[in-house]
Amino acid sequence: MQISIKCSIAVHCLIFIHEAKGIAKVTSNRLAESTGSNPVVIRNILSALKKAGLITVPRGTGGAELCKDPSQITLYQIYTALEPNGVTSMIGIHPCQGRQCPVAQNIRKVLEHPYHNIEDAVKEAMEQATLQSMLEEYHRLAEDQIGSKSVF
Repeated sequence: MQISIKCSIAVHCLIFIHEAKGIAKVTSNRLAESTGSNPVVIRNILSALKKAGLITVPRGTGGAELCKDPSQITLYQIYTALEPNGVTSMIGIHPCQGRQCPVAQNIRKVLEHPYHNIEDAVKEAMEQATLQSMLEEYHRLAEDQIGSKSVF
């Protein structure tokens, strides 16, 4: 089970966008530099976040901004903006249907209930984590760093 790296890059971008508000114009190149990602990857992530209604990005000029208060943006919303199949794509079952083996014929049904419970638990945990809570943790860590400097 894995949450793609795009999710952590998206959270990084959202925190950066929030922190840069009123200080600096947020562009895909600036976010690429901060995340260590390719600007094309950043633009794809920003496009998905924009489509999900989490950010606005003026065409051509940059300057991304949050559309919602950070307390209203959950980790689950961020994740599903990037992974449209959502949590159900995190757990896979090997292709074995159509085989003569009775285990192969029934394994999907055997795993259906426990996997559904896992998916529900992951979704619930992701819905409880908000951008606000992640910002608070970021601020706590940044304050603990001696000589931390602004990247803006």
